[in-house]
Amino acid sequence: MTFDRFLADLKQQAAAAGVSQRALAEASPYLVYDQGIVNRDRGQRVFGQVFTEFARNRASDGAAKNAQARIRMHVAAFNRAEKEYGVPPAVIAAFWGLESSFGAELGNLHTLPSLVSLAYDCRRSERFVGETIAALKIIDRGDLTPDEMVGSWAGELGQTQFLPTHYFTYAVDYDGDGRRDLLHSAADVIGSTANYIASGLKWRRGEPWLQEVRVSAASNFPWDQADLTIQLPRTKWTQLGVTYPDGKALPNDDLPASLLLPMGRTGPAFLAYANFAAYTEWNNSLIYSTTAGYLATRIAGAPPMLRPAAPVAQLPFNELRELQQLLVRAGFNVGKVDGVMGQQSRSAVKAMQIKYGLPADSWPTAELLARMRGVPRAQAVPQGATAVR
Repeated sequence: MTFDRFLADLKQQAAAAGVSQRALAEASPYLVYDQGIVNRDRGQRVFGQVFTEFARNRASDGAAKNAQARIRMHVAAFNRAEKEYGVPPAVIAAFWGLESSFGAELGNLHTLPSLVSLAYDCRRSERFVGETIAALKIIDRGDLTPDEMVGSWAGELGQTQFLPTHYFTYAVDYDGDGRRDLLHSAADVIGSTANYIASGLKWRRGEPWLQEVRVSAASNFPWDQADLTIQLPRTKWTQLGVTYPDGKALPNDDLPASLLLPMGRTGPAFLAYANFAAYTEWNNSLIYSTTAGYLATRIAGAPPMLRPAAPVAQLPFNELRELQQLLVRAGFNVGKVDGVMGQQSRSAVKAMQIKYGLPADSWPTAELLARMRGVPRAQAVPQGATAVR
């Protein structure tokens, strides 16, 4: 299908969805194809840094203090958002800082050409047709003009980088000017982000999200229980030897939590509560979501995380790729073989660690790689092993 034919069909769909002819006419000069956007989409890389490296850069003392200053600057909007939506100021401020440095890094590309180009590209057409129509609805509602719609290359908008569908659904007018302006109004950004976290990501009012802990170094610790898909009450984690970082006991209650080891058993350790699901839903990169949750705890007053007793051993990029290739050969679906340990790769690593009797902490090691190099081709995946990207 030619782009002109595609665009005519898209405009018909937009009109059927309630977009006015006025809005379509205003947007038309921006509904143009940009091959450069498609090239960027196909060549994008996911997070390749390890957690401590990314957190050191993005969740530093300075980042926490800057966010605390923003909360003081906009205290009325933050307090209102917490009262209405139950989302703490620290949680909102962490996303705000990470996504755009509080509005300083919004991107400089017009949104509509990005969206319509990605909609025309066959890879994710249906998704971006919906996002393009949502952007047109934002224009129709009077929140932004087509020329004001400037952001990242992938079409996210505003200071907390909402996709247009999220913008249209969850943006609120918190400053009372009659517009939902997430590019320029700090109050609108704060209220809208809280609304999205509470309503879209199902935040649980009054509950924690992430908490640093220390894990017993006992050799019999059940490392296979360290998994976001496994929840145990805090009393159980206490029995297993999990404490606060200073050694004090966890609360003796049944609040369920998962043990999160973003860099395996020798790296930082956290209890992830039900609200941590909001972070993985916001961004499914474990590195990003853990950093965002950790930064929010720092903003809320938590001390810096413990330094590992020794540097965490990390496989180089080429060996990570080799390990992924060996896991695929053994029958696992690890997603893209790219040298980046996403959730599918981590789940496969855990299954093979269990098979070989190694500590099953999902962290790729030289020992596991050495064992895997001897795995026969097409060896069956261990029974019950599952993977979620």
